[in-house]
Amino acid sequence: MLIDELTSSFRPVDLAQPLHPAIPTSPNHPGYRHSLLRRHGDTVREDGSSGANDLLVLGSHTGTHIDALSHISHRGQLHGGADAAEAARGGRFSVHGVETIAPMLRRAVLLDLPALHGVTRLDAGYGISPDELAAATELAGTRLRSGDIALVRTGWSQLWEQPSAFLGTDTGVPGPTADAARWLAEQQVAVTGSDTTAYEHIRPGTGHARLPAHVVLLVDNGIPIIEMLQLERLAATGHRVAAMVLAPLPLVGATGSPVRPVALVPA
Repeated sequence: MLIDELTSSFRPVDLAQPLHPAIPTSPNHPGYRHSLLRRHGDTVREDGSSGANDLLVLGSHTGTHIDALSHISHRGQLHGGADAAEAARGGRFSVHGVETIAPMLRRAVLLDLPALHGVTRLDAGYGISPDELAAATELAGTRLRSGDIALVRTGWSQLWEQPSAFLGTDTGVPGPTADAARWLAEQQVAVTGSDTTAYEHIRPGTGHARLPAHVVLLVDNGIPIIEMLQLERLAATGHRVAAMVLAPLPLVGATGSPVRPVALVPA
């Protein structure tokens, strides 16, 4: 059967970062909190069994997550010219909420910038150019097609357990420039993502004062962004082209959602 052939021929690669209270968190978003509300033994059933459950508190942009088109406005407008203030009336977005991003199975291309430059990871504050993305596509042995998912690896996943270094407030963070984002839009990708806090070229000491790549992708071109991906595992497989499964939570009117993307590579 086809399902048997698929499950024996491909293996999943988890592209999500683990969640715990000490993870790096963008200064613009809530962190992650986890508490056991009920512990085993608090209530014991007649048959001797008991159940435990949790309370989770986190933002929609905490950990590995996807940005919906409602996440960013420019000059008061969302993608397609929707009025941002009007769309948010009532406490949740009436247009471009994350629930409008359907579950997807698409081809993903790993644009491996450290491999391109022969380094472990890019320098802090490094700006990725359109020419570098094009060269990384050639390194992957393919070209970006309309509807693909473009995964931009900087090597920043290696710093996940070092929150200060990962956030790079003083040092800056590597990422695509606005021109690089425009190049990706010209390739008509469906989604793009990276392994950093924000899908941006963050210069030292500037923080998230400006997010030009977000404006280009979300507002100008309607392309959702995945952030804080774990791309080291995919790079380690040696495969730079994979199938990818992505499914945001259907949070009606929300600006984003935690995700656990899975790449499928040959077994």
